[in-house]
Amino acid sequence: MTTTKSKADIGLVAHLLRRAGFGATPNEMDSFIEMDYDEIVDHLINFDLPDYIPQDFISRFHKDQSDLRIADGARAHWIYRMVMTKTPLREKMCLFWHRIFATAATKLIQNRVVVNQIDMFREKGFGRFDDLLLSLSRDPAMIMWLDNQDNHGSNINENYGREILELFSMGVGNYSEDDIKDTARAFTGWSVVNPEYMSIKMRNNTVRPYGYISWQYEYDAKDHDNGVKTILGETGNWNGEDAIRIICEQKATAEYIARHMYHFFVADEVPVPQWPHQSPRDAEAISLMVESYFQNGHSIKSMMGTMLKADFFKEESARYARIKSPAEMVVGTMRLAGP
Repeated sequence: MTTTKSKADIGLVAHLLRRAGFGATPNEMDSFIEMDYDEIVDHLINFDLPDYIPQDFISRFHKDQSDLRIADGARAHWIYRMVMTKTPLREKMCLFWHRIFATAATKLIQNRVVVNQIDMFREKGFGRFDDLLLSLSRDPAMIMWLDNQDNHGSNINENYGREILELFSMGVGNYSEDDIKDTARAFTGWSVVNPEYMSIKMRNNTVRPYGYISWQYEYDAKDHDNGVKTILGETGNWNGEDAIRIICEQKATAEYIARHMYHFFVADEVPVPQWPHQSPRDAEAISLMVESYFQNGHSIKSMMGTMLKADFFKEESARYARIKSPAEMVVGTMRLAGP
């Protein structure tokens, strides 16, 4: 892997800051081009400090964003954070995971839980994939979105068991229908507090108190299926934590996440439904990130560092190989325009 002196290629630095964030102002560019390329990458991925924008600041000075009953306030809340953040890669990772872990206010009605889910991405989205998937499985927005409150030991609902395998971790073709059923059984009892009553309030869109108080995760041991289950070839009395461990140990999981990262940060791939039928655009790039995944304890941060420092990312052909999403275009423009 080559080390690139940033001052020798301003275009490369601009490319990095567009992909690992939302672009850079002239003053930011002046600062970064004095650093070696790998130093810039290390600076971008090491954002250990918490988000510097306090929640009460947004609520106090942006009243339209504090009422999270309606989607407009929730959208403005996140846009404000993306525009003002000092750690743009953190927000870019939230966008990345939001695309994969599809959740929408159209069904949930209560937008606060969606904002809370984005907060969870900020906290967990750059660590071990196992930890992120565990937090997602306990996330009230995801539970209600995929009906896991209706997944009972006596009568399973396969919705989350299917989606965690098909959309969130492995992709089509890497599991069986029996894997779906036993994964769903592993997640029985993973619900929210008082789900029947809260579901009614969600559908009726009551203003108070449930427009402002978030749902809470609750595990009901009495509702869990304690029978023997076989998930991806491993048999035992598995719970949800065991299912996640098994899923994250699979090579197919590493390949699926690596391809998503390449698709979002490097170059446009074919649509995800075509992935089982068409090879990756750059198989060597995927293999490099898969290797990083397993060598570093399933660390998303390590995969990101490997990707951003790789020659396939730095090639000039990669600079215009991806179309920005509307959110990236709007946020990037607003950041360049200044506060």
